[in-house]
Amino acid sequence: MTKSELILRLAELNPHLYQRDVERIVSTVFDEIATALAHGSRVELRGFGAFSVKRRASRTGRNPRTGAAVEVAEKYIPFFKTGKELREKLNGRK
Repeated sequence: MTKSELILRLAELNPHLYQRDVERIVSTVFDEIATALAHGSRVELRGFGAFSVKRRASRTGRNPRTGAAVEVAEKYIPFFKTGKELREKLNGRK
């Protein structure tokens, strides 16, 4: 499901809201999650999962084309861990 599909689905489920308002709500939620992660915070959505940031240390990598050693800088990556309810739903327990 894409962001626009999510917005359309939420607008269908909530006919009392304008689609532009639903779009603003969805964008605000995603922006707040991204902002929290950028500040190093953890975002937990009970029953769905938790977003956090993991640090990848610098390392020596290889250029796949030439085989030459390349230094890869330290970086931070987003990480998502599913919640119990979502895992159970995916595995057909609910």
